[in-house]
Amino acid sequence: MAAESSAAGSMRKAPSMEWRWVSAGEEEEEPAPPAPAGAVGRGGSFESEDEDDNDGDDDEEREEARQKLIRTGPSVDWFDVEGNEVSVAQPLEEYEEFDFGRTVFLALQTLAVVFGDIGISPLYTFDVMFNKYPILGEEDVLGALSLVLYTLILMPLVKYVLVVLWANDDGEGGIFAMYSLICRNAKVSLIPSQVQAQAEKRMSSFRLKLPTAELERSIKVKEKLESSLLMKKLLLGLVLFGTAMFISNGVITPAMSVLSAVSGLKVGIPNASQDVVVMISIALLVILYSLQRYATSKIGFVVGPCLLIWFCCLGGIGIYNLSRYGTSAFKAFNPLYIIYYFGKNPFQAWLSLGGCLLCATGSEAIFTNLCYFPVRFVQSMFVLLVLPCLVLAYLGQAAFLIATQRSSEHIFFSSIPSGAFWPVFLLANLAALIASRTMTIAIFQCLKQSISLGCFPRLKIVHTSRKFVAKIYIPVVNWLLLASSLGFIVLFRSTHDVGNAYAIAELGVMIMATLYVTIIMLLIWETHIIKVIAFVTTFLFLELIFFSSALSSVGDGGWALLVFASVLLMIMFIWNYGSKLKYDSEVRQKLSKDLMRKLGPNLGTMRAPGLGLVYSEIVKGVPATFGHFLTALPAIHSIIVFVCIRNVPVPVVPQSERFLFQRVCSRSYHMFRCIARYGYKDKKQEHHNTFERLLIEGLEKFIQREAVELSLQSEDDVESDDEPTTPTRVITAANGSLYSLDVPLMVDFAPSNEAIPESPSCSTPQDHSTLDYTQNLELELALIKQAKQSGAVYLIDNPIVKARKDSWFFKKLTINYFFAFLRNNCRRAVVSMSIPHSNLLQVRLTSYV
Repeated sequence: MAAESSAAGSMRKAPSMEWRWVSAGEEEEEPAPPAPAGAVGRGGSFESEDEDDNDGDDDEEREEARQKLIRTGPSVDWFDVEGNEVSVAQPLEEYEEFDFGRTVFLALQTLAVVFGDIGISPLYTFDVMFNKYPILGEEDVLGALSLVLYTLILMPLVKYVLVVLWANDDGEGGIFAMYSLICRNAKVSLIPSQVQAQAEKRMSSFRLKLPTAELERSIKVKEKLESSLLMKKLLLGLVLFGTAMFISNGVITPAMSVLSAVSGLKVGIPNASQDVVVMISIALLVILYSLQRYATSKIGFVVGPCLLIWFCCLGGIGIYNLSRYGTSAFKAFNPLYIIYYFGKNPFQAWLSLGGCLLCATGSEAIFTNLCYFPVRFVQSMFVLLVLPCLVLAYLGQAAFLIATQRSSEHIFFSSIPSGAFWPVFLLANLAALIASRTMTIAIFQCLKQSISLGCFPRLKIVHTSRKFVAKIYIPVVNWLLLASSLGFIVLFRSTHDVGNAYAIAELGVMIMATLYVTIIMLLIWETHIIKVIAFVTTFLFLELIFFSSALSSVGDGGWALLVFASVLLMIMFIWNYGSKLKYDSEVRQKLSKDLMRKLGPNLGTMRAPGLGLVYSEIVKGVPATFGHFLTALPAIHSIIVFVCIRNVPVPVVPQSERFLFQRVCSRSYHMFRCIARYGYKDKKQEHHNTFERLLIEGLEKFIQREAVELSLQSEDDVESDDEPTTPTRVITAANGSLYSLDVPLMVDFAPSNEAIPESPSCSTPQDHSTLDYTQNLELELALIKQAKQSGAVYLIDNPIVKARKDSWFFKKLTINYFFAFLRNNCRRAVVSMSIPHSNLLQVRLTSYV
């Protein structure tokens, strides 16, 4: 055991284990590949010396053919995994030491980024509710207030703040983050894995689990999800639908928030017309989205204090109304008033549920914007500040309505003390703009996740902060949101009609969140079944009731939102469908090992001095594009590097860690795989000479480090009588740092002229006694120097994807027209550099899918 611990400790990363039930027959038919001595093997299982002494017992168990719970390791391309990690990458963690200044700063930023949307809900909740349910007495107000209070407690507090926030994916929140979390724990993804290593980033977080009923249930759920193609498609369809509804929610939020805030002008100036309100709302939104890029960084620090003043204002106005009009509103904490509310007029009470849910708008934004802050901090801010202020605001408005029995329009502004009306009016408009900003930021985060998972066309993403990776700005989306929000305002002009669409969007996202958290409870958290049933039945039942009420208002304004969401869903489906077909086609067309073996080191052509940089999105294998170059060009370069651009979630990647290298085939082929890593603040439009110089320097250091390691390992083999060595799987960065994998750093040098090892650091098969590492190193370095002097050529593929002629009509329409349009108008994944035309060679291959 000590030896095993030592070996495991020398590894930088160990694969996490997967649990599954197998029978004895299955275990024999599917033996795990052997693991290296003293290490937790990839694809192997944990073994001990005691197991060798119990062969007789094992035979008896095989005869009984009973099921056993075993641990198996996932098959992972570690070169791809390390391509996403650099030494400067730090996960979001809680602060270890208390710092008052930093705590205050975080508190203000939390208010500005997370709670802006939910903080504006008192402006319009009662207005929309009582538009469907007229006020006839005190009991009507108390029933509506009781419904709002318990909705506020159940939805934002219990569901999102206490439960859903923990369903984050390494600090990332949102519907796509939950889908990514499920895909990391079960093989259910139908998305082309362009960043598969991202899902395996923290595979060392292994913890031993004892067999329990919850674990057995988790394994069965996992097997059901993995074995059912219908379930996989359903999960992907739900996440696309939820994302479309969330983006639609972000379009409605600015229209609803700003329009309701500006509508208070009618209270201060009774003669103000609705046209004036609409014009002012449009002007404010244009200003907001014009400053959105700067609002995420330069003026974001001003927003926090404004929101703090706003929440204090909400609480203060509520306390004022309670002290002036009486405390009878506190009777609404008795849930019996909800029964009376529905018993008096059931149909109108049901219609008003859509307006009631508006008190919980912004709940999903709390989860989506989680990437900025620790979970505990968000929970504390909501419980200690946000929730009390919102409760006081609703209690104060109810006390005002009970005492005055006035019209149900502009309730919040009518309840403001006359002397404080205009300051509060200005503050409310500022808070409405902040709420719009909050949802816009949440949409940026959601789209960033969907783009990284290949479910949305690639767009330009601008990072506005060097400290926080989450602070981003997407120009195209920003202007699209502005145009859509203005369209909703001009189309409906009323907070009541916009509120109907608002409720539909919010509920669509909430229902998707409930379903995904239920799966996470069963699959990952292994929650007790009683708690799972209580969660899903309670919230899904409530949300479906709310949703039915909101759908009843489709004709009043909800239809426009459903049309907008349908267009977004179609775009995401087409992009995902086309990208998957394209990716599968590229994988099928990869050049095989047998073909490379038959071609030999000269690749079936002439090897001319020079450096060929072949860009490809495929990290594993030789892309089909390279085969086209071999047949179309009279000669191929002496040094071939397959370059894959990878964006990592850090501000800047040090130049010493920019490139990772791996050999392709044996040493005599002089072919390498390279991952070029860039942080979100790195300059990617660098000059091609700079890129070539850095890449060649990194390649030389890799070869030097490889030779040293192989020579040291060879000396150890001469002195050691231990087991034969296993194929190496080592990754060396340009700075000489080893990214250690799961087997020792040594290759089997058994003489062979046929097989081409797949290991990343292979050398020409020779006898150990005749190897001269120094001579080989000098020859290869000289070859690289000669290639550098001859110059580099960039070989870039720009493929065309078309449906086969025998494909059905809708597939041809989707791939040949819609997907082609999206692909031609989105950003390319290859890094943009100032490459002269004389050094650039592009090819357009047509792939039929």
